[in-house]
Amino acid sequence: MSGNLIITIIGLALFEIISSVDNAVVNANILKTMPEKYRKIFLFWGLLFAVFVVRGLLPFIIVWMANPSLGIGQVIGYAFSGSQEMNAYLEHSKPLLLLGGGIYLFFVFLSWLFLEEKKYAFLVEGFIHRQGVWFYALASIITTTVVYLSLQQNPILALAATIGVSAFFITDGFKKNAEEKEQQLLNPAMAAWSKILYLEILDASFSIDGVIGAFAFTVSVPLIILGNGLGAVVVRELTVRGIDLIAKFAYLKNGAMYAIGVLGSIMIMESFGQEFPFWLAPLAMVVLLGFFLYLSIHSAKQGKKYLKLT
Repeated sequence: MSGNLIITIIGLALFEIISSVDNAVVNANILKTMPEKYRKIFLFWGLLFAVFVVRGLLPFIIVWMANPSLGIGQVIGYAFSGSQEMNAYLEHSKPLLLLGGGIYLFFVFLSWLFLEEKKYAFLVEGFIHRQGVWFYALASIITTTVVYLSLQQNPILALAATIGVSAFFITDGFKKNAEEKEQQLLNPAMAAWSKILYLEILDASFSIDGVIGAFAFTVSVPLIILGNGLGAVVVRELTVRGIDLIAKFAYLKNGAMYAIGVLGSIMIMESFGQEFPFWLAPLAMVVLLGFFLYLSIHSAKQGKKYLKLT
């Protein structure tokens, strides 16, 4: 396997992990309220569903939506054949995939920056959070600007942008609803099968971020499935270990969101013809994660020193 492929797969796995941190936290909280038998059912069958069904089919569906002249069976067959015909289709649809996915990811980042409660790594995060009401105005301006620029090149490109915006608001609404339902799901009296079903639906929603972001690394569907699959296995391991491990890294979510914002920006610029080296997306993600992990570890050490002093 070449170095380029290894870097791409590692980058995909890392991105899947960081984009699913919230999912692992919710899963771990709810699994604590379930009998051991049902935990094992979710962790085994849920892993198969998450890797082979959701993360296995979603990349094909996205490529098919960008190439509606092909049947879904043709997309699957061409993807694994490595044919020149499939490469031509992917090259033609790449701007559509990048713009739709890029604007989706960038809005995920902006929504976190303006609207979500967080542990502030920088003072400016607190200031922006207090201006949360402006998120919707900013999102509208960005959408209008991107659609206008897209229309100058290709009306279908503008359609891809609006699909990305729609996908964001649909999944964001579901995630917001999930946050409200979490307290209800923590009730030990609630049926275990109901919790398992809800967790699977929630996992499918969170997986969209990882799959869409994968197109910033490559348009090769087999590579996306492999990289995201490896990441999903690690996320399940985090779920088993529980939230205590994740809680030690106070700024991990910040790093994940900044990485999502950077990848979304790269995808948007590439969709308009800007070219970047293949290693830029993985490198940017590793640098951001490394920085925020350092902040998390430093913060934890400072907290321990404070506790000893008091």
